[in-house]
Amino acid sequence: MSDDHTPLTDAPARKSLGQHFLFDPSILKRAANAAGSPKDRFVIEVGPGPGGLTRAILNEGPAKLIAVETDPRFSEALLEWPEAKSGQLIVIAKDARKVRWEKVLEEAGATSPAMIIANLPYNVGTPLLVDWLKAGDWRGEMALMFQKEVAERICAKPDTDAYGRLAVLAQSVTRPYISFTLPPGAFSPPPKVDSAVAVFEPLSPEKRFAHVELLEQVAGAAFGQRRKMLRAALKPFAKKRGMKAEEWLQACGLDPTARAETLTQAEFRTLAASLA
Repeated sequence: MSDDHTPLTDAPARKSLGQHFLFDPSILKRAANAAGSPKDRFVIEVGPGPGGLTRAILNEGPAKLIAVETDPRFSEALLEWPEAKSGQLIVIAKDARKVRWEKVLEEAGATSPAMIIANLPYNVGTPLLVDWLKAGDWRGEMALMFQKEVAERICAKPDTDAYGRLAVLAQSVTRPYISFTLPPGAFSPPPKVDSAVAVFEPLSPEKRFAHVELLEQVAGAAFGQRRKMLRAALKPFAKKRGMKAEEWLQACGLDPTARAETLTQAEFRTLAASLA
């Protein structure tokens, strides 16, 4: 266990937890500031591991940093840091998928939306993102490191191979873009693929879509059989709701013979809003 406040560099990554660690200070500083300065902000970090990004965020002077780590080797080491003892660093030893974020922020005294800055473990990145996209006003800007392919799917536009459910969801409440990419060699151990930091800027309230749960269901059904025309892909989904897919699509002003990847954000919103 580390006896100071430096990253714990000698603990091996665990494949079962999807761990890939970053230690380059310049990359970590860039990641910490990708979505804007964390100074005086409440910040959430998931999967801090040995604490490289944790240190980079703390160096920027956040009001409080809430670090959620399921690996006891690292959560116990982080608890020894001076910032943990002073209360600036709050360490939660738990699976991030089970954390009640609003409650945690309330207990920490947060008065404004929290930033989320994380080098996400590969095996939980997408489900966590979907939860955060559906979150309330507690969630502010996000800078999240994913496999590059996942980041490209998040930022994809219609009529591209990468466009799908993730893009529709992400773009309904945020403006996502890729800030920078990283080769495998930047990490220890090196993953098999490139990585990228995706930034999510929250849309203003009037541009944000209100029914993200419904949007997720519609986009999931439409892209579940993306090679099919919408009337076929959405047939089981519509049937469960006592509707005929073709009539529903026509009522929403959409071509039943179109395919999911051609629909714009506005058209997916129209479909979801018609169910609200």
